[in-house]
Amino acid sequence: MHGNITINGITITPPPIRHQERVLTAEALAFIGKLHQQFEARRQELMKRRHTVRAKIANGQNPRFLEETRSIREDNSWKVAPLAPGLEDRRVEITGPTDRKMTINALNSGAKVWLADMEDSSTPNWKNVINGQLNLRAVLDREIDFTSPEGKEYKLTGETLTDLPTIVVRPRGWHLPEKHLLIDGTPMSGAIVDFGLYFYHNAKRLIELGRGPYFYLPKTENHLEARLWNDMFVFAQDELGIPQGTIRATVLIETITAAFEMEEILYELRDHSAGLNAGRWDYIFSIIKNFRSRGSQFLLPDRSSVTMTAPFMRAYTEQLVRACHRRGASAIGGMAAFIPNRRDEDVNNTALEKVRGDKTREANDGFDGSWVAHPDLVPVAMEVFNATLGEKPNQIDRLREDVQPDDAALIDLSGTEGSITEAGLRLNIEVAIRYIESWLRGNGAVAIHNLMEDAATAEISRSQVWQWIHQAAKTEDGTPITRTRVENLLTEEFSKLPRFDGDRFEDARDIFEASALREDFPTFLTIPAYNRFLCDQEQTELISA
Repeated sequence: MHGNITINGITITPPPIRHQERVLTAEALAFIGKLHQQFEARRQELMKRRHTVRAKIANGQNPRFLEETRSIREDNSWKVAPLAPGLEDRRVEITGPTDRKMTINALNSGAKVWLADMEDSSTPNWKNVINGQLNLRAVLDREIDFTSPEGKEYKLTGETLTDLPTIVVRPRGWHLPEKHLLIDGTPMSGAIVDFGLYFYHNAKRLIELGRGPYFYLPKTENHLEARLWNDMFVFAQDELGIPQGTIRATVLIETITAAFEMEEILYELRDHSAGLNAGRWDYIFSIIKNFRSRGSQFLLPDRSSVTMTAPFMRAYTEQLVRACHRRGASAIGGMAAFIPNRRDEDVNNTALEKVRGDKTREANDGFDGSWVAHPDLVPVAMEVFNATLGEKPNQIDRLREDVQPDDAALIDLSGTEGSITEAGLRLNIEVAIRYIESWLRGNGAVAIHNLMEDAATAEISRSQVWQWIHQAAKTEDGTPITRTRVENLLTEEFSKLPRFDGDRFEDARDIFEASALREDFPTFLTIPAYNRFLCDQEQTELISA
């Protein structure tokens, strides 16, 4: 049985995979079809607006606090909705994709929240899109387990859903299409598909089990995009007869433009808002992307040197905590991406101290919780936040009135310490190639040099290379970074990669060259990569037909 089945106006193009009919029911497809008809035109308009804003920044117009929303910022009376069940205490959140093994490990980790990721740590191939939905439903049904090829068994430990970390699903961002589902020949929005299918199948069950349909909203660039999410939430709740305000959403402030509209974003979502998160890696990428052609004052050093103590990052995180707590919302800190290495105790100890220091700074700054990428880091982060919070579930009452909103500080990169080195240039090339290769094979979370890399860190890697070339940057020894130099280093780094049967390194190299070495700059690395594996799928179908 092959693809191109049309149900309720939605054409499903890929060959079916096991149990997809449980997800793509006629009723669920009708529901996401309604979301598409209601909101797709506005989504398209907002995507065009993004290009307009980027062009203005490229032409020298810096982002600023909006004059037209000043009244919202200066109105002290409004607050977001009260904290929802399971979101009162978010002191440690673990992130990861929704495959069976990672789902079980995250839910057994002891964290307070699991970010169930359908976005940056998940490749949106058809198998992952469908299996992620199936696995999240299986959690509610207590029907999820996993046995590794080595025979190791994985099972949930908690007796009830409320014994487990609260599940918060991160759908794809507004910019990503779902080309396996077409309406009138046009791909649906990945955000609408991920949100709609999860909400339709699970919202009522989650409420019955003492939780609710909770979401992390990625790549939001302004308050109008937050308004679109809110309007879709209102429509979806009405469609299923669920009380308004049941949905809760935490917005990742991971674009430079969103940082100038944090209170406005909370305001637009206020009946559904659960807070903001400091999405540090995408935030750095967004700065590079938007200011890549604006001269040397917007050049950053090696990625490893851009830490959360850089003045522009301090301005971002402190203003985020202030905005959230002023409005009664949770402020969630950034990712600890270290992956423990149980074979190297010295490396482990050094890294764990860095994680502890990072989480201590966040707790002291007023954050209510923070992210980790690995279960072994949960106790470290928990210890730090326990010391700060004690018996309190959060520190929203800490208003940070000492922080003054400062739009200029958000884009003043001058105080960032560090230099551009050849080692950093080589590492950017290696990380980008290795990540893209793994992504093309269906794995969006990749351990490289004891760090968990996802799409955001790969984006920093390739965008820094592009910017360094086009802004005539030099490494610390005075050698210019030219396209020829990068091509030579790419050849050297490529020769060191561990090749294996079925690897996708050649394809990864092509995508890296297209996104880092050409004159044009793809807005997101994942879009050409997505198109590449769609072409592979079409070729496979032709061969098997």
